[in-house]
Amino acid sequence: MAQNNGGAPKVVALLAFVGLLGGSWWLNKKNVAPETGTVSGGPLTPAAPDALQRYGFTLTESAKKLGIDFTHTAPKLDPKLEPILPRIADMGAGVAVCDYDKDGWPDLYVTRSGENSKNALYHNKGDGTFEEVGEKLGVADINKDGTGTSQGALWGDFDGDGWEDLLVYKWGRAELFKNDAGKGFTQMTETANLPKWMNANTATLVDYDKDGKLDILLCGYFDEEHDLWHLKTTKIMPDALNFATNGAPKHLLHNEGNFTFRDTTQEMGMTMRSWLLAAVAADLVGSGYPDLFLASDYGKPEIWRNNAGKSFTQIGEEAGVRKQAKSGMNASLGDIFNDGRLSVYISNIWEDGQVMQGNNLWVPKENLPKGKLEYENLADAMGVEKGGWSFGAQFGDLNNDGFQDLYLTNGYISADKTQSYWYDYSTITPANAEIVRDVVNWVPMKGRSLSGYQQKRVWLNDGAGRFTEVAQAVGATDLYDGRGVALADIDNNGTLDVLVANQRGPLLVYKNQADSKNHWLTLSLEAKGSVVGADVTVYWKGHKQRQVVTGGMGFCAQNDRRLHFGLGTDPAIEKVEIRWPSGKLSTIPAPKADQILTVKESNS
Repeated sequence: MAQNNGGAPKVVALLAFVGLLGGSWWLNKKNVAPETGTVSGGPLTPAAPDALQRYGFTLTESAKKLGIDFTHTAPKLDPKLEPILPRIADMGAGVAVCDYDKDGWPDLYVTRSGENSKNALYHNKGDGTFEEVGEKLGVADINKDGTGTSQGALWGDFDGDGWEDLLVYKWGRAELFKNDAGKGFTQMTETANLPKWMNANTATLVDYDKDGKLDILLCGYFDEEHDLWHLKTTKIMPDALNFATNGAPKHLLHNEGNFTFRDTTQEMGMTMRSWLLAAVAADLVGSGYPDLFLASDYGKPEIWRNNAGKSFTQIGEEAGVRKQAKSGMNASLGDIFNDGRLSVYISNIWEDGQVMQGNNLWVPKENLPKGKLEYENLADAMGVEKGGWSFGAQFGDLNNDGFQDLYLTNGYISADKTQSYWYDYSTITPANAEIVRDVVNWVPMKGRSLSGYQQKRVWLNDGAGRFTEVAQAVGATDLYDGRGVALADIDNNGTLDVLVANQRGPLLVYKNQADSKNHWLTLSLEAKGSVVGADVTVYWKGHKQRQVVTGGMGFCAQNDRRLHFGLGTDPAIEKVEIRWPSGKLSTIPAPKADQILTVKESNS
């Protein structure tokens, strides 16, 4: 690290400050105003009249019409953090989709982060409306003083009874709830042996040893020794510019049965400390065991190869993803070429004139030896690099043309749109780690914006190696500070709707109207035990598209468990192959298109 001893080194140190968010920045010292927009995050405008014809779909924000009225709140935390509180309390708006009562309609769980605020569970009534039932069913009032506040949630069948249970990860004590056959929930936190306190900003569910029981990976951000409401020190920020070492530990929790867990982090070799914001699990190497891809703020991505359930090995360097530190805030999987390769999309920061990290689209190289994993970043070449201050993103075929598109939300802190915090943000000289890691040395924000009021990105996949941005044209016109994004066909009509959780903003539900000439297939899988980890490939018309049932991916989000495949204009499907979490393989020859097909794992 450059030392600030005057002269040229001082310039180097100032430019190096951009590494505080983990990348190589070009710093413009002018006080540039943020993107224009309204404080409310709107107004929302309808799709262009010709959007359906040109792009094959439109999006219409419909939350209020559906009976969903939810606004995220942020915590106040320790008064010592007040000068830069928007910078600290900048996450926690999450959304997780699950048909918790198994009535065939996907329901929504959304999180708040304000002290004593209530989360919400919106039950899908199947008639085009939702009803809030979280308080009645016992999963709303979990942000009580002294227990921390929610950062996100995940659904998973932890006891193998066929009903999806609920995990809420927090800055504080994570909460675990057993699903009582869709009639209510019983809190299991006290006996589950979860960490008593950690500042978790992401988690994912994975049966890492394939014993049939769903395990938990909780990933920390601020070190868990810090109670952000009662700080013993204000030295809580990163200790290095490009690869901070004072982040939090992970907790890999092995499911011992009966809603009890054992911390196996040390024995599995996952001792690296990081500022983690996103995690996804899937068999990336091809070993039959789920690997882990983690996105790190103030650092580099991590890939953990699963060694047959006995240990994990960090292989990010040999896989080619740890060449540069950035501000990783999302990890999503997509088979963008319809060839069975799972690409990984990591969101970072792009602000013209300030920071040009750019998002990463890590595409596996072809024709590698068995067991070898190596990626190349094709974000720039494919047109999905520049996404503003990016957060949650998901791949999904929004127009059912047979290729997975990409929805990205963004925007960091939208406050006074006439004043930017960018210049003062750069004035703290990071030459001395002791200075930059102490909150008291940071310039107060005083109501200014930082990469706020940003336009979202909807990138259409043309199937030929290029994405086209169409957000404004198709109706995704909000300017809120987006965080979690989830995809779900909430009305069972064969199109993927988009759910966006916004920091200090409303939950948005973009209803999708897609061109009816395109066909689709949705698979609802019922495994023996948890379905997380099921690996599916659909073959049609020279294509083969692979999707995985994950235990959460993106940023603070979980998609519908059902897997949606757009097919284009030809409804003829050759076959569907399902590799169940148990390792068994099922093949369905020539299923009909345009249906939600339920498939149960057989004994054979």
